[in-house]
Amino acid sequence: MAMQTDVLSAMATATGTLVATARTRVKSIVVTHPIGAGLLTLRDGGASGTIKIQITTPAAIGLEPILLPGEGVLFYTDVHATLTSITAVTIFYG
Repeated sequence: MAMQTDVLSAMATATGTLVATARTRVKSIVVTHPIGAGLLTLRDGGASGTIKIQITTPAAIGLEPILLPGEGVLFYTDVHATLTSITAVTIFYG
């Protein structure tokens, strides 16, 4: 089976756009969080765009790797991350 596309990564430690290119698929996510519970929201179309992924983190210091099923989640315009009580997020996309 041939590879469909190169897999790239993007990391953020604050709310903002992770990937500014058109049409991409998020394939996996790694969330780093402090001691309190947190929330990661990934939107398609900027800060007020369509919510595609929301992940809550436990109220303990940790690192959460999240593998998305199938071909991942399709974003049509960009990937914008809102970090609420999250230390950092890394996405793998392509």
